[in-house]
Amino acid sequence: MAVQLEAEMQVRTGLPPATNTVAEELDRIEIGREFDDAEIGGMGAADARALSKTLFKRLKALEEGTHEYQYVRNTLIELNLPLVRFAAGRFRTRSEPLEDIVQVGTIGLIKAIDRFDIEREVEFPTFAMPTILGEIKRFFRDTTWSVRVPRRLQELRLRLAKASDELGQKLDRAPTVHELARFLDVSQEEVVEGMIASNGYSASSLDAPSGGAGNDDAAAPMDRLGSDDAAIELVENRESLKPLIAALPPREKHILMLRFFGQKTQAEIGEQLGISQMHVSRLLSRTLDKLRTGLLTEN
Repeated sequence: MAVQLEAEMQVRTGLPPATNTVAEELDRIEIGREFDDAEIGGMGAADARALSKTLFKRLKALEEGTHEYQYVRNTLIELNLPLVRFAAGRFRTRSEPLEDIVQVGTIGLIKAIDRFDIEREVEFPTFAMPTILGEIKRFFRDTTWSVRVPRRLQELRLRLAKASDELGQKLDRAPTVHELARFLDVSQEEVVEGMIASNGYSASSLDAPSGGAGNDDAAAPMDRLGSDDAAIELVENRESLKPLIAALPPREKHILMLRFFGQKTQAEIGEQLGISQMHVSRLLSRTLDKLRTGLLTEN
């Protein structure tokens, strides 16, 4: 590939053959043509690194927003996509599709390209890799947890997992909260908080059988959840009415009990108490108004 680039530059520029390296030649001339995808994909690591240096110099000289600027920037992205694939390969055991991880890593690559300064004596792969990895880790931190927890607890969960494995090998048993706290130099309360937070990383379906995927006869958690009780709101009213009813005069209390608990009519109550039905109606209305006022005042 290097020989092909060098030969093409001699043809395009009319320069005589020289002993300069490909990188030196690319630094000396302007990149005036567009490379196709197959050509970029066929470059070796050394060629891609040399061309990237020249393109970064070219990018710095161009005005942002122009067609030339956008083309050089896109070419840099294509040239350095192997960095993203290499970084994404470290996370291939995760549940997320590898292509999704590559897309997220590409965002980190673009950010690194936009921030890279060619005048600094740093190789671009060295500069870009932390940004790419950071973008991928941020993606896992923000999207893979079933329940959103603070970043501090997410990082504490990772520390607890590593500490548990290390102490488990040394002690030949599961470490206690006290041992984990002493090993990580944190309080026991923080260890417990981290253990609770780790439950939010993954969630189980309420419709999944509790006995496992192979046990279809097991009851699902949803089947064990209680339904709404239509009379639950009456409990508060009943408890609030008890002291109000207890404070009523004996006759009004007796009329109330006969009407609503004895299921007697006003005529039957009047006949039993020796008073008219109209009198029973007035006493009952006055008693209900008193109870209603007491409930509203309490609320």
